Amino acid sequence: MAKAATATPDSIKELSFEQALKELETIVRGLESGQVDLEKSIADYTRGAQLKDHCLTKLNEAKLKVEQITKNADGTNGLSEFKE
Repeated sequence: MAKAATATPDSIKELSFEQALKELETIVRGLESGQVDLEKSIADYTRGAQLKDHCLTKLNEAKLKVEQITKNADGTNGLSEFKE
């Protein structure tokens, strides 16, 4: 089954990694409880997938930033331009 492409809502784009992860954990707990009706489960699952994608994007951005940190000749830390 192909994954449907869904745009990330602005409400998610504005979240920090920590905020998105916390909301995602809340959604997962709700879905695992089995106490959520079908329509809300579908909506929660969709938002959860968007939150997961947002978290992965934030992690990849952080990884790139860490990869840019270098040691200068004098021993201090610096940043280098990221090259793909």
